[in-house]
Amino acid sequence: MRPGVTEIDVDQNGFSRRSFLALAMAAPLGASALAACGTSGPGQARSGEASIWYLTGQPQEGLRKASVDAFNAAHPDGQLAATFFENDAYKTRIRTAVGANQAPTIIWTWGGGGLRDYVNNGQVDDLSDWFAQNPEQKERRFDTAFPAATIDGKIYAVPCEQVSPIVMFYNKQLFEQVGAQPPTTWSELMALVPVFLGAGIAPFSLAGQSRWTNMMWLEFLFDRQGGPAVFDAIAAGEPNAWSHPAAIAGLTKVQDLVRANGFVNGFQSIAADANADQALLHQGRAAMMLHGAWTYGSMKEEGGDFVPSGKLGWIPFPAIEGGAGDPSTGVGNPASFLALSSKASDEQKAIAREYFKSGLLTDADIAGWVKSGAVPIVKGVDSKFSGPDAPFQQFVYDTATQAKSWVHSWDQALLPGPAEQLLNNIEQLFSLSITPEQFATNMNAVPTS
Repeated sequence: MRPGVTEIDVDQNGFSRRSFLALAMAAPLGASALAACGTSGPGQARSGEASIWYLTGQPQEGLRKASVDAFNAAHPDGQLAATFFENDAYKTRIRTAVGANQAPTIIWTWGGGGLRDYVNNGQVDDLSDWFAQNPEQKERRFDTAFPAATIDGKIYAVPCEQVSPIVMFYNKQLFEQVGAQPPTTWSELMALVPVFLGAGIAPFSLAGQSRWTNMMWLEFLFDRQGGPAVFDAIAAGEPNAWSHPAAIAGLTKVQDLVRANGFVNGFQSIAADANADQALLHQGRAAMMLHGAWTYGSMKEEGGDFVPSGKLGWIPFPAIEGGAGDPSTGVGNPASFLALSSKASDEQKAIAREYFKSGLLTDADIAGWVKSGAVPIVKGVDSKFSGPDAPFQQFVYDTATQAKSWVHSWDQALLPGPAEQLLNNIEQLFSLSITPEQFATNMNAVPTS
């Protein structure tokens, strides 16, 4: 991906203000509906259209653009203008825009704590009534998609796109080269480190500069060591929750892996946005990688014959001997989410609601995500899996639908302030500049609200 912002112009047709204003008046509106923001910033909608901000990165970017293009072609009286941002740049831009009352009409979000922050500040509409009036929209989606969209019993975002559990990927060819099997336990994982180092291969690829990639390790280690109650207590703001013995054990284990040179040399200088961590795996320079299921599509697109030839393997995160966690627990993003800005005009909200209803998870949309190797959050979508991607897609589908619990990505589950402090401390933990106990002390001192 290129750094910076990529703006994609979506074809604009004539807009009938009267027709969509009538639709707007018929739809239930939040009490905080205000006048349109105008055109005071990049990505803002012009009069008579709604705006949406999305993330870059193929194949997802192409699928998102196709969804908007199809909606615009079918709705000449109500258009969407799409702007695309890289992941890390988006996090800054959307926070600034929402805080300045310059949010796009439709806000792409990870749900959880970031969404709660919007709700606490009255920046997004409650969509509970919309779901009540369109019950099929909830019934067809995975049940696991809704907790991260729900704040205090009300639904504030529409789950969409794909489920993205964190997966342990591995290069089958490298495992064959050293005569090893994928690890099923933490002890087996640690035992593989010297095996691959001895063969001149990095055991694990990691884009440590992005920080949230490091976090994925802790999400699993906390859960496998102590079960979901450990992070539940942290998210609930319980005093000294980061000092739970299972938390300290998980923090210690990841530093053991760092000290053993388990991660590729220079991992703290590698950024996830450039997909360099994925390249290390499919180019045969690293044996394993813990990453989101969404990387399957990009490795399929960028990795030459790596995916098509069957060299990519995947397994659940290994169990920890004596740990209290359930190995079926899912970790990661249960879906993507679209929230509706409370500052949008009635017209813009009407366009957005119509997009939620007829532009998301259409047959064409589902087919596109499935073709890319993703798993749309639609019940029974596994009947559409076929070809070489089907085994991976079934693995992801089963992970999402059979998980007894789900750990939402920590930096999305927490409010933005605590989440940033978490990422800062994780960076120090992985650089070995603080101990597990210092990490816990630092995080226990961070306000949770």
